[in-house]
Amino acid sequence: MIAAACIAAVAARGSSAQNCDNLFPWLCPQLFVPPAARPHLPSAPMNILPGDPDEPPARAGPEPQNENRDSAIPGGRSQSSALYAAVDTDRFPIPAVRLSDINPKYFRKAVYYPSNEPSGTIVIDPQSHFLYFVEGGGRAVRYGIGVGRQGFGWSGTASIHDKQEWPDWYPPREMLQRQPDLMERMTELQGGLGMPGGPGNPLGSRALYLWQGNKDTLFRIHGTNEPWTIGKSVSSGCIRMINQDVIDLYRRASIGTRVVVLSPRRPYD
Repeated sequence: MIAAACIAAVAARGSSAQNCDNLFPWLCPQLFVPPAARPHLPSAPMNILPGDPDEPPARAGPEPQNENRDSAIPGGRSQSSALYAAVDTDRFPIPAVRLSDINPKYFRKAVYYPSNEPSGTIVIDPQSHFLYFVEGGGRAVRYGIGVGRQGFGWSGTASIHDKQEWPDWYPPREMLQRQPDLMERMTELQGGLGMPGGPGNPLGSRALYLWQGNKDTLFRIHGTNEPWTIGKSVSSGCIRMINQDVIDLYRRASIGTRVVVLSPRRPYD
């Protein structure tokens, strides 16, 4: 099973989105929207910060202290600013990220990452707040992430069953009853009462839907309109990324991509 507190709890109480909402009342999308109902948009080019060839192997657990130094990234903040500049070519404009809001070690970067996983695999390390896209040859693209505030009690694998650009959000009825002010932001969509995709949507610019076999895990990798939460354990169970980063990952990862969630208790070799 997927290593997320919301999934473990949902499995114990049933797989409905209502149960997910009862436990984590913010980012558990309720409805799977058919691919035919989603417009296809071009994705942003794949950009990363150059990696350090002398960087030690990546491991789960605390990062080395020198990862916090911006000087460890060739080009410094000038290249970081380019990666996280405003995007005005997508369906909705994406503002530039204020770099001072995020620890530099969580900026997108090419890193040394020896792994037994094949090229194209996504590895999520919730303990260190990193997501790796394995490229093979001991290399990976590393992204900073935000994770569930109650942690990940399980580890396991899944696959990307679907990808969605600017996904709609369908909060369960119980959540709307508890937070009636949300009704002001809801509208009648194709899948029911929900919030259309856009800059104010908590799922951000992209979402990757993770399944195990024929079952939706209710676990997503998605963007966020709160980039300052990257590197923190504050979400309601899903993996959140900077919008510019999730667009980059969306471009790299295909349907069927293997996703591995690491145990927080032991390093990944």
